[in-house]
Amino acid sequence: MSGMDETTTAVMDGAPTLLEGVDIRKSFGKGAGRHEVLHGCTIRVHEGECVAVIGGSGSGKSTLTRILLGLETPDSGVVRFDGEPIATPEGMRRLRHASGIVYQNPFASLDPRWTAYESVSEPLRLRRKGRRIGDEDELVARVGDALRLMALDPSDFLGRYPIDMSGGQAQRVAIARAIVTGPRLLLADEAMSAIDVAARLQILDAFAAVRANDPRMGMLLVSHDLGVVQSIADTIVVLHDGVVVEEGSAAAVLADPQAPYTRALVAAATL
Repeated sequence: MSGMDETTTAVMDGAPTLLEGVDIRKSFGKGAGRHEVLHGCTIRVHEGECVAVIGGSGSGKSTLTRILLGLETPDSGVVRFDGEPIATPEGMRRLRHASGIVYQNPFASLDPRWTAYESVSEPLRLRRKGRRIGDEDELVARVGDALRLMALDPSDFLGRYPIDMSGGQAQRVAIARAIVTGPRLLLADEAMSAIDVAARLQILDAFAAVRANDPRMGMLLVSHDLGVVQSIADTIVVLHDGVVVEEGSAAAVLADPQAPYTRALVAAATL
């Protein structure tokens, strides 16, 4: 079943918009080789909502995600975080300060030279520069809390290096790193595509624990796996050739897709 129920729907109806991209257009190339990859896309993530962006290769998911994170500049349109355009220094500061990212491959995102403690505590240390966040004991406590939320025993994992972890364990450490500062927005970019099937259940449980621990946190999930989307998303946005072809509650989109492309995706998936 999806993350959306009647209570969640009611919350979404009145929840503030956390992140929004409005009428986003983006092209690459010049002259005759110019190619528009996003054609006026609009997407919104509210507080407490998990929005999944789905679509095949070449649909524009990656470009849209990079624009929403401020890593690419759109040709037109606007991205706002907490009401402030991220094109402004204040808007980008808010986004950077209040978001966490989980990438596809944990062994690429975690420094192989660092223990789990060093990796997970780094965002806290960066926050501490120039002002006091707490002493080392507080950092250890906060890292331990984040690991326990991931069902990882701190006494076992604080001193572990990525090479000593399975893929699922490493990804849960990466999630702990992303949420240790208490972000208002969590982005998961194909966070389970490099993980074996058995470990995916652990990652799904980890994301469920994160959302339960902070019900107001928004989440943007980029995935091609409809089974994953069905498990945790409240809202689905379907991208095809740079166009949002369908959007709605996860339950409605998966049970009764309206766009031909969405119907083809659902028909091809094993849910």
